[in-house]
Amino acid sequence: MLLTACRVNASAENPFPPAERDVAPIVSGAYSTEDARDRIGEFEQVMAQADVRAGMSVADVGAGEGYYTVRLSPLVGPTGRVLAQDVVAETRDELAQRVQREKLDNVAVRLGQPANPMLPPASFDRIFLVHMYHEVTQPYEFLWHLAGGLKPGGEVVVVDALRPVKRHGMPPPELKCEFAALGLSAVKFVPLHGGDSFLMTFRQTSARPEPGAIRPCRDGRPR
Repeated sequence: MLLTACRVNASAENPFPPAERDVAPIVSGAYSTEDARDRIGEFEQVMAQADVRAGMSVADVGAGEGYYTVRLSPLVGPTGRVLAQDVVAETRDELAQRVQREKLDNVAVRLGQPANPMLPPASFDRIFLVHMYHEVTQPYEFLWHLAGGLKPGGEVVVVDALRPVKRHGMPPPELKCEFAALGLSAVKFVPLHGGDSFLMTFRQTSARPEPGAIRPCRDGRPR
C-alpha cells in the first residue's frame, strides 16, 4: 500500500506548534497478527523493560485490537487497572466487545481525540504508545495532554520501528527531541525483535512548558 505522508498546518486558534516532519497515516487497527507477535515474544520483551507490577494503573493509548490491553490486564491484577484508548470509534467498539467477552473487569475502554488522549490527570504509572506515535498528527499537543496523565515518577513507554516515519517507524533522535520539548527525558533505550524495533521510556523531569513556549524539533534537534 502506498503511504502518503502529511504535515500539519498551524492554526490561529491552536497555540501548539505544528509537526515539522512527516506523519504516517492510520492504515489499520492491527500492527501484526497476535500469533506472530507472540512467536517473537514481543510482549515479554517489552514487559521486561517496562517494570509493570500488580496494582499499577496503566494506559494503552492507540490500543487498536487490544494486543497489549488484554495482556496487561492479568499483569496488573484485580487491584490494578488498564485504560485502553483509541481514536477510531469502530476500533474502540470492537475492543470494548472483546474486553467484555473476555471478562476483563479491570479494563476500561475510551475514545480519545487525535491530539488529546483524554487521560484523567495524574493517574497512570505507565502509559504505552505501541507502534502508533508516528501516526500522531499533532505531536506537541498530544504529548502535552499525555504528560498530564502521568503520576509522579510514572513513565511513558514507546515501542516503534527503526525506519522513517512515512514507512511507519520513528527515528529515535526525533522521538527523543519531541518528548524533550515537553520536559520528558529519555530514561532507557533498548533494541527489540532482533534490532528492527526499539523501546524507549520517558519520565517528566521538568515542568511542561506553556503551549506557546514549546520549542519544536526539526531533523531531531530543537528549532
